[in-house]
Amino acid sequence: MATVDDDFIMVDSTHVQGHPDHLTSISAYIDQVKCQLRTAISLPIHDNPELQYKEYLAHHILTDFMKQQQGWKVTPSAYEIDTAFVAVYDGSRKGPTVSFNAEYGKKQVGTIILGLCSNTGKDALVGIGHACGHNLIAVTSVAGALATAHMIDREKLSGKVVLFGTPAEGAYKDHNVDISLISHSGISPDAALVRTAAYSAMEVEYFGKEAHAAARPWDGIRHLHTINALDALITAYNAISVLRQQTESGDIIQGSHVPDSLHRKLCLTRVKGMIANGGARPNIIHAYSSGKFVVRSSSRARLEALKKRVYACFEAGALATGATLKLTPGGSYNDHMPNRTLAKSYRANFNRLGGTIPREDIDIISSATMASTDQGNISYAIPSISPNCWIRSEDETGKQLGGPHTPDFEKAARTEEAHELAMRVAKGLAATAVDILTTPTFLEEVRREFADMKRSHDFAMDAVVV
Repeated sequence: MATVDDDFIMVDSTHVQGHPDHLTSISAYIDQVKCQLRTAISLPIHDNPELQYKEYLAHHILTDFMKQQQGWKVTPSAYEIDTAFVAVYDGSRKGPTVSFNAEYGKKQVGTIILGLCSNTGKDALVGIGHACGHNLIAVTSVAGALATAHMIDREKLSGKVVLFGTPAEGAYKDHNVDISLISHSGISPDAALVRTAAYSAMEVEYFGKEAHAAARPWDGIRHLHTINALDALITAYNAISVLRQQTESGDIIQGSHVPDSLHRKLCLTRVKGMIANGGARPNIIHAYSSGKFVVRSSSRARLEALKKRVYACFEAGALATGATLKLTPGGSYNDHMPNRTLAKSYRANFNRLGGTIPREDIDIISSATMASTDQGNISYAIPSISPNCWIRSEDETGKQLGGPHTPDFEKAARTEEAHELAMRVAKGLAATAVDILTTPTFLEEVRREFADMKRSHDFAMDAVVV
């Protein structure tokens, strides 16, 4: 094993799971189908971006392709979601269930379930397109699932592989999923132990009493005292700004307010931002104000603790001004907790393919991100990994260009090189799945680690409640 120095990274390439020939067979199979996968799936999805829950073309592309694959049973529009589907490849005996998520123990035999739901187009940003590489996420998962099915058929393996999109979380229980595999592309180095942030969005509204701001700002309607709803929001906003000084590293609070005209424009174009209504006109005491805020932290337990402090800021705005506060929770994600045992298999397989993911103690630190994903929710339900797939976003001189959610990355996600890199990740994921199917003790260790993790996080949540 190598050591680390200023200019060196320790790389762990030790393969301890499965049969050494499996990766070779998986790699050869994916090499046979990768061109077809690019032209039939990746490029059409990339070139026709669709917004969340409206990915009808992507749904058609994926279901039509999977229906043509021998041995696969495809259910379009699964779980009452128009753009979700589940595709199942069944072996002859029961065994573990391994899932691939495409965002759109005894002896083992195989059932592979491939479910690609409506997150396929989730990153299709207005005016940019697929700027997060979900075409690569989808095609990587398809390739991984197909390769696992190929190995089940070739080696007469047992097991079950499931690939679902997050809108159909109930599907995981329906199919008794044991693990969930997914990969996300980016400009950060390849990694196995990607950790993401816990996330919570909220809308805040204040209700006051209006008056003429110049003539009699102290008098409201029918001589009631005026209450400036905008003052309440600004007080809360300033309190949050002060709170930031006392938050820990990894705690993020985001919020802003913009003119109402921009508020309307943003809503119409479906851009998700932190938007506040500052009142109707500048010459009145404002009877209404609103804002949208996002809170992130490195873990679910820390997020809950931080939200209590943020909520106190909102309450302070109401208390100081007399305004009435209405707080409406929005969407939320748990942090992604990668399973180290799964990651060990993936790292070893990926590095055998030429990758350079560093050893565990470095990987777990260097791959942490404050981005958030619904895969985090899955990682609290079943063991999960979400490896990063580095792709090149550079100009002709090698200068670094934009990462996810930028026009630069939208272009990078379409290149042939990016597809090749995604296929390498698919090989590593499929090999990890086959390790689960061929090594009962491996799955036992994955489950043991997950149970220990759940106990420690439940304890942390209990401490927050107390």
